[in-house]
Amino acid sequence: MFSASSASVASSGTTGAPPGRGILRPVAALLLSGLVAAAALVGAGPAAADDPGRHHGGAAAVLDGLKTFDSAVLRIAGEDGAPDRTQELPAGLFEMTVDGGGKLKTYCIDLHNPTQDQAKYLETPWAETSLSGNRNAGKIRWILQHSYPQVDDLAALADAAGTGPLTERTAAAGTQVAIWRYSDDADVTASDKQAEKLADWLHRNARKTKEPRASLTLEPAAVAGRAGELLGPVTVRTDADQVSVAPPVDAAASGIAVTDEKGAPVTDASDGDRLYFAVPKDTSDGTASLAVQATTSVPVGRAFAGTGRTQTQILAGSSESTVSARASATWAETGAAPALTARKNCAAGGVDVTAANRGDQPFTFELAGTEHTIPAGATRTVLVPVAEDQAYDFTITGPAGFGRTFTGVLDCATSGSVLDRESEGDGGNDVGTRSAQQSVPATTGSSTSGMEGDLAATGGSSATPMLAAVAIGLLVVGGGAVFLLRRKQPGTDGE
Repeated sequence: MFSASSASVASSGTTGAPPGRGILRPVAALLLSGLVAAAALVGAGPAAADDPGRHHGGAAAVLDGLKTFDSAVLRIAGEDGAPDRTQELPAGLFEMTVDGGGKLKTYCIDLHNPTQDQAKYLETPWAETSLSGNRNAGKIRWILQHSYPQVDDLAALADAAGTGPLTERTAAAGTQVAIWRYSDDADVTASDKQAEKLADWLHRNARKTKEPRASLTLEPAAVAGRAGELLGPVTVRTDADQVSVAPPVDAAASGIAVTDEKGAPVTDASDGDRLYFAVPKDTSDGTASLAVQATTSVPVGRAFAGTGRTQTQILAGSSESTVSARASATWAETGAAPALTARKNCAAGGVDVTAANRGDQPFTFELAGTEHTIPAGATRTVLVPVAEDQAYDFTITGPAGFGRTFTGVLDCATSGSVLDRESEGDGGNDVGTRSAQQSVPATTGSSTSGMEGDLAATGGSSATPMLAAVAIGLLVVGGGAVFLLRRKQPGTDGE
């Protein structure tokens, strides 16, 4: 018996075209990206409920738009002797609403990408974003810690930086400009003189700092073993004082519980605590999951990546917010007992699928045309190559209804000069430039005349949604890569 997972297509779906991006770029990007889909493994019974495989834990939020901003000017180097071009754009703080309660303030670290209206964002490790491999990522966090809104005394900030009077908008603009110089290596200046002085001071004085740890996560996110054993441990990692622990659905009926290492039931936990799934002996082969939740401030400097194609953000401030994480367990009486997790691997250009086999027989499957066998008691990681900006959606299933689905978009690079070169000469950049100039008039001094309102994207154009629709149609014609995953009999490792 063979079952296939549903395919997903990632469209631009943006509210505006970014600076320097030609109008043909969304079409080209989608055609080149293709479609990544997968078929399910053959298992003994229906697949378990899909696990999105996107969220490692922490805050999930929806973008509310660009709220506190002034203007900046981006200089784009000309190609083949052509003169440099300039693009006026808004620069400042975005706001997000956290699922379950809370507000976040963020800056952009992905200048050339647009945002999607009401885009969904997830707290994400730096290694899975455009900060991967950026040796200046730690300096961005220093800027966040030493500028607005973390430093909300604007007179003190102006005095430290020697800028002259700052407003919330010019302080936000200057901070964003300094961040872009490190996140995108951009030649960008703030339109306001005081904001530009702040940007220069922040850029000049920034020092490398460490990436903050997640607000809440469970390690590992999947475990496996035999019924009658304690499956785990799953370790809680958090800055919150206390975390509530929700048992598996239908736990009372099944007898499955979340416990400590001595088998005592657990309903709350703190950083470093180790949780276990207590599965009664003779329980039928199956899977279960637990959820943890807390209220805490998300650490400044945490990255936020969109679940679709949208501008990557970095946290500048957080209210008390709801954060959560999940972990799953799989058990089998005999045979393979796989625990699967997946993470984007920006350095290698793909998604790492890690399979830990806690059973007594090998776990064999086919992924991207290659057969892989995980011996009993072993753990292996398989890289699924995914192109930049490409959506992926693949499912792996196993015995007794085991199933894991992993979806997302690989967004590991800032667009920058590649986009500019591709769009040079097609006239498309002028559309984005005019739109941005109309949306964000040039300002001087500390004035913010003409800057009222809510602009939800860096750069703006009404043309992108229509072009995205055309691109999707062309993508269907163009086709894409399909990853086939199929359950096999135990065999030799084909890695």
